[in-house]
Amino acid sequence: MPSRRAVTGRSQEPRARFAEELRSLRRTSGLSLREVGNAIRFDFSHVARMESGESLAGPELVQALDSLYGTNYLLILWEIAQKDASQFRLRYRRYMEMENEATSIQIHSPGLIPGLLQSREYAEQLLITGGLTGPDLERQVDARLGRQEKLNGNRPPQLRAILSEAVLRTPITNEQHWRQQLRKLLAAAEQPNIIVQVVPLSTGPHVLSSTYVNFLRLPEGRTVAWIETSHSSELVEETATVEQLQLSYDRVRDRALSPDASRQLIHGFLEDVPCDPAST
Repeated sequence: MPSRRAVTGRSQEPRARFAEELRSLRRTSGLSLREVGNAIRFDFSHVARMESGESLAGPELVQALDSLYGTNYLLILWEIAQKDASQFRLRYRRYMEMENEATSIQIHSPGLIPGLLQSREYAEQLLITGGLTGPDLERQVDARLGRQEKLNGNRPPQLRAILSEAVLRTPITNEQHWRQQLRKLLAAAEQPNIIVQVVPLSTGPHVLSSTYVNFLRLPEGRTVAWIETSHSSELVEETATVEQLQLSYDRVRDRALSPDASRQLIHGFLEDVPCDPAST
């Protein structure tokens, strides 16, 4: 078993730091995920989700890991991550309220169709992948689609969505549903208040290659940003930081295809999706 040691602290975001420490301890122990699960009498899939940052699990499991690894701080890290998760929910609720009031929205998405442009089937598969099922799944899908209603109202916000070409090269498994999603994206791009642009993979990496960012222009004239990386999510309201993010966004927009060329590219991906023989 590994000796007692101080937490590494390489990651500053509590949930990511907790997951990082779990991975480090298991690798040091030389145990596989399945061996850890057997040792603590929990399904190893729970441990895997904790190590990936998808789940915090409960205190009983964390205490069992503290015993297994001979540590005395995992429960403390878990409690800090739990508090941060609660703060995240408050920040995200505040962001949702702002999004509902925004007069314009600018999005950069490196890996997924943004929620405001998702079809029901696409949203459902993403949420299922994240572990949601049953009534919780339906509520989350309905909530996500409900956000889209503002785009078709009497005074809809202006929306510009910049997508990496990687988004179009990452289809959901059901081909018919993927076709529906691409059609929805094309239909949205035809609306007068929506611009969709694609950044070709051939342009290479850029400053936002691994960062989702969403800018909201609020009625009083200020702009806020919501950013997500592989390790953290944050609501940014400080003016200087928002301006720096906006400059990065503008540089990415300069590398994107024009709206017309982007629609043509999306249409090309749609034509490449195999048709369901039953529908031909």
